[in-house]
Amino acid sequence: MTISHYVDENVPLAITKGLRRRGIDILTVQEDERRGFPDPILLDRAMVLGRVMFSQDEDFPIEAARRQAEGIDFAGVIYARQTAVSVGDCVRDLELIAKVAEPEDFFNQIQYLPL
Repeated sequence: MTISHYVDENVPLAITKGLRRRGIDILTVQEDERRGFPDPILLDRAMVLGRVMFSQDEDFPIEAARRQAEGIDFAGVIYARQTAVSVGDCVRDLELIAKVAEPEDFFNQIQYLPL
């Protein structure tokens, strides 16, 4: 099984398009009609969908860390700081994760990009 990503609305469209060109399973919050929803709701939704959340919103790793501390399950968060990682690096790292990782590798985990 491979990783499917649930992409936050703060992620540039170029990343989503780049991943789709590489055949990576991506669902955006916009496509899921969840634009503007609070981060905890989006993390719950990602869990229901069995998708790892990818975001460039600095609040996501904070919410994920809170969940880790409180024992609240989530499917995983991958975070890339917008000013620290290029679009190309995000696409490359997310493609690698999607193709070689298993969902259980990310369960209740936070992964920072670049790898």
